[in-house]
Amino acid sequence: MEASRQDFEQLVADALDGLPPHLGGLMDNVVVMVEDWPSEEQLEGVNGTLLGLYQGVALTSRSPLNYVGAMPDRIFIFRGPICERSPNAEALVTMVQRTVIHEVAHHFGISDARLHELGWG
Repeated sequence: MEASRQDFEQLVADALDGLPPHLGGLMDNVVVMVEDWPSEEQLEGVNGTLLGLYQGVALTSRSPLNYVGAMPDRIFIFRGPICERSPNAEALVTMVQRTVIHEVAHHFGISDARLHELGWG
């Protein structure tokens, strides 16, 4: 399912707006970006497809010693792989929402293993 950059960015914004307000309010020093495809560097060591990526120091791991003056954490949502795997508009919306939730969960310190246990892997 193809989506223009603008339409895809709106889906990501809608997914972020759909987060419970108390969770959104707890997000700190993080930026969410849409990229068309992951870079070679981002794919390094990855088995399978990369739909999104969290880079940073999770909230549960931050301290005044390791996070003073840190640049914002980054959440990447990759348009190309998500569009390729979405057979229709409904599937695209669902996949964007799941990917955003998955990466935001990493910002809160939730591991891939725990996300799989919860059904968000």
